[in-house]
Amino acid sequence: MSEAKEKRLRTAAERAAFDRGFLSESVRLVAGVDEVGRGPLAGPVVCAAVILPLGEEEIVAGVNDSKALSAKERERLSALIRERAAAYAICLRDHAEIDRLNILEATRLCMRDCIEALSVRPDLVLVDGNFTPEASVPCKSVIGGDALSYSIGAASILAKVYRDALMDEYDALYPQYGFAKHKGYGTKMHTDAIGEYGLCEIHRRTFTKKVLARAAKNAR
Repeated sequence: MSEAKEKRLRTAAERAAFDRGFLSESVRLVAGVDEVGRGPLAGPVVCAAVILPLGEEEIVAGVNDSKALSAKERERLSALIRERAAAYAICLRDHAEIDRLNILEATRLCMRDCIEALSVRPDLVLVDGNFTPEASVPCKSVIGGDALSYSIGAASILAKVYRDALMDEYDALYPQYGFAKHKGYGTKMHTDAIGEYGLCEIHRRTFTKKVLARAAKNAR
């Protein structure tokens, strides 16, 4: 095994050991939950929940916070995670719900949807961030969990790959905005396109008020 692969395996092993620290007589199965897409100006927030085996011989080498991985590596790992998971679920709340509820509440509900959709019931759910959804199983928030927890890191990969693919589909529908490049985040390319073309169906109206106001001011 190369040094690079050993380093990836060691990192994944450390994250799995973090999750094993929550095991007890009453906690045999741990799930991880994470979201992607709280900040963009367009598209849904996507959440994933996953239960992975935590034994050292079953670890998916390379699992990490999705933001620390290349798109190609995320896609490779997403396929392995789906293959090895005891259960996983991916859910979304769209732009309209985000505008109606606010992004925090939409994210809470999306996380709850994922937990309840798991075909195997976990004993404990580790949730990235500083809040937890209301769910039928105990949840524990882990600040910075996508970098600490093996299960949360795996969930972040599933959610990121799913949302990126969805934004690529939206790019084909609305090519003038460049969704395939920025995935809906507020880059200059994206805000310039909004200034030129206005909003499309999937834009979050509550997120784009300042962009529209700036565009209107510049047009005077």
